[in-house]
Amino acid sequence: MLNAVRNIPWRQLGYVCLGLIALVGIGMLMGLVKKKDTAQICASMKVVVEGKETFIDQHDISDLVNTKFGNIVGKPLNEIPIDQIEKALMELPYVSSAEIYTDMDGILQVIVQQREVVLRIVNKVGKEYYIDTKGAKVPVTLKYVPHVLVANGNIREGYEKPLDTIQTQLVTDLVAIVEHVKDDPLWSNQIVQLYVDDKQDIEIIPRVGTQPLIIGSADKLAEKLARLEIFYKNILPKVGADAYEKVNVKYDGQIICERRDGWILDSLQIKLKMK
Repeated sequence: MLNAVRNIPWRQLGYVCLGLIALVGIGMLMGLVKKKDTAQICASMKVVVEGKETFIDQHDISDLVNTKFGNIVGKPLNEIPIDQIEKALMELPYVSSAEIYTDMDGILQVIVQQREVVLRIVNKVGKEYYIDTKGAKVPVTLKYVPHVLVANGNIREGYEKPLDTIQTQLVTDLVAIVEHVKDDPLWSNQIVQLYVDDKQDIEIIPRVGTQPLIIGSADKLAEKLARLEIFYKNILPKVGADAYEKVNVKYDGQIICERRDGWILDSLQIKLKMK
């Protein structure tokens, strides 16, 4: 009998008992928390709007919630339709995500992430809209004008409803150009506007120089921009800023410069060594 008692693994048995006591304690605590949540009243609503844009603010979100769902503050937490509120916020064209939860103090936390736009389109009939980083169309608002490039001219693609996707290769190319140059120290500063001519060629309107720069499309964009750099560094200083009416780099291996004094074309055949 004494040997049997001695052989009992008391240390392991103690660990098991402590574990059981801890589980019971956690269960009781969870029950108390759940009971508290059921009876707890919403003390306040805190709205956080994240993102670099300011299409909407905290007041817009608070007004929407209170208008569609009544005054949230003072309601029992278990009666607040969190899923429905999130769905309503996601229907706003300027919101990319929404998260709502309640904390231990009874505060309803509302976190909204805004969409980030990269380009403003003004099509051939004057219809305006933005394109965001996910390729969705975002409506223009008078409340806020983001600092992004504008593309106009002979752009046929229109705007039917918020968050429509891009429908044409032309607008896809315009967005691709913006995405390509946004982190480039030279071209992010040099390009002030994009223009689409009657031939559906994309033109860069530069900050330095008076001549539009014809690139055609976003195909082989890096090579085209490299040829334009050659024009600015090696050609423009020699002929002057007003020597050419247009500069065209849409064709492989060429810089075609159209003179202002007539139909004379300077076609410069070049070979680029990409480093």
